[in-house]
Amino acid sequence: MSFLKPFIPNPGILDATPSDPLGYVTNDGMWAAVPCGKKFMIIHNGSQVKVLNTYKQSVDFINNQLKSTKKKIYGRKKSKTS
Repeated sequence: MSFLKPFIPNPGILDATPSDPLGYVTNDGMWAAVPCGKKFMIIHNGSQVKVLNTYKQSVDFINNQLKSTKKKIYGRKKSKTS
């Protein structure tokens, strides 16, 4: 006999804080915003970077970090060597 999971048509009504998402992960998997209590923990390469209050703040922080790394990579000029 196998155990069957109960069917819950609207699992959001069981959450303590409704409308909080489960988290956010970038496409490459390098950055993540994971719920930690009522806040969100930012994780990069498996290490904790920061804890922010809302989902929007955490997604904005990750996007800003991604933009700044792209600027650093693509903004470098090659130095001329004689």
